[in-house]
Amino acid sequence: MIRKVLIANRGEIAIRISLTLREMGIQTAAVFTEPDEHSPHLRAADEIQRIHSYLDSQEIVRTAKECSADAIHPGYGFLSESPTLAAACEQAGVIFIGPESDTLRTMGDKLESKGVMQKAGIPTVPSWHGSPPAAEYPVLVKAVGGGGGKGMRLVETAANLADAMASASREAASAFGDERVFLEKYIRQPRHIEFQILGDSHGNYIHVFERECSIQRRHQKIIEETPSTALTPDLRARMGAAAVAAAKAVSYRGAGTVEFILDPAGDFYFLEMNTRIQVEHPVTEMTTGLDFIREQVRIAEGGKLSYRQSDLHQIGHSIECRIYAEVPEEEFRPATGTVETFEPPAGPGIRLDSGVAQGSVVSYHFDPILAKLIVSAPSREAAIERMKRALRDFVLLGVRNNIEFLYRVISTEDFAAGKLDTGFLDRHPQVFSTSETIPIEAILAASLSITPHPADSSRATFPGVWTSGSWRNS
Repeated sequence: MIRKVLIANRGEIAIRISLTLREMGIQTAAVFTEPDEHSPHLRAADEIQRIHSYLDSQEIVRTAKECSADAIHPGYGFLSESPTLAAACEQAGVIFIGPESDTLRTMGDKLESKGVMQKAGIPTVPSWHGSPPAAEYPVLVKAVGGGGGKGMRLVETAANLADAMASASREAASAFGDERVFLEKYIRQPRHIEFQILGDSHGNYIHVFERECSIQRRHQKIIEETPSTALTPDLRARMGAAAVAAAKAVSYRGAGTVEFILDPAGDFYFLEMNTRIQVEHPVTEMTTGLDFIREQVRIAEGGKLSYRQSDLHQIGHSIECRIYAEVPEEEFRPATGTVETFEPPAGPGIRLDSGVAQGSVVSYHFDPILAKLIVSAPSREAAIERMKRALRDFVLLGVRNNIEFLYRVISTEDFAAGKLDTGFLDRHPQVFSTSETIPIEAILAASLSITPHPADSSRATFPGVWTSGSWRNS
């Protein structure tokens, strides 16, 4: 049995892991580097440990041993998909709450993972190591060892291929320590559909339905939901079966995600497997009642899955919006500053997984995600309206953020109709418009005779009357 876990992460995911572990009666140790010495995730743990880097596998394992932790939970990002950390845990006798190092190594290599999926009979997007046939353009240059849109370039013609590959290779080497890139057929107007999977060490595998992740900026997700409006019961069953087959093909242990590209004709292709908990896992928890952190711990302890496939059902609809410290109107420029006011929305069907609080300093050191706002409701239409209300009620001042941008996206007719694909933002330039934006600070300054805060602050999209923490049209 796991008695104590070192959480090798920070921010909202570290807090979210701590909450479930405390419910399970498991002690938690949080780690932090100097920029994080006042981070809210430290207050959620039973004890804290200072480290020099979140990216040093040996230091993470050594710290776990020093504080007598039985296990390490890597969360997402940082070392969560690192075979080096998993192997170091295996060698040191510390439980790694995630897949085995061999699985991480195989699925972390996009070329090798595609080969495994092809052998398992799972359709994959056509790819090449060298120049593709002329008829196959456009193509994507992709990093072999990476993700999150880094090391990725869209190439429309052969004339641009060499420069794109060189640029992507440099970025991949910087981001992942692996300069290798390959080419993949670019599918126009695809949907990005992923399936949550769970597998244990006893040969049991299930999928926990899909998530629609098509609303993206720079190949990174910003809005996710479940169920997807694109999937019929038959297509859901076939994609779910493919996801389970993918897990079986690598004897997967733990929680993971199998990602697919769905083309306009209804054909789907394996994209990659994320061998960790996903940022967007809450929407699945909200519609199924599962706690994926609890399941991860049970599996890591050697237990069997708590559920069979026939036990699982979805109730209602859930949407997640990622709250980032960034300026969408300026090509999503990251923002920094101090959170001066933090008043999140509340009410039925609203969940907030946050890594900041009033007074938190947002720096350039880490990913700009501040929080995740999740809503659930009996129907998609009701979930959209609930999310709109929640975004209107969200007051976050002191750091520029994307709250109003997200409101504009989910308020479009195409979003309401479920007409989604990964090029959604490119086709809807109006969501970047700030023509009706009024700075909250300017209005408050005018009414209260105070000096407005400088540029790095949230701005309200809703000119009108200030009520319950939001601007409403009058």
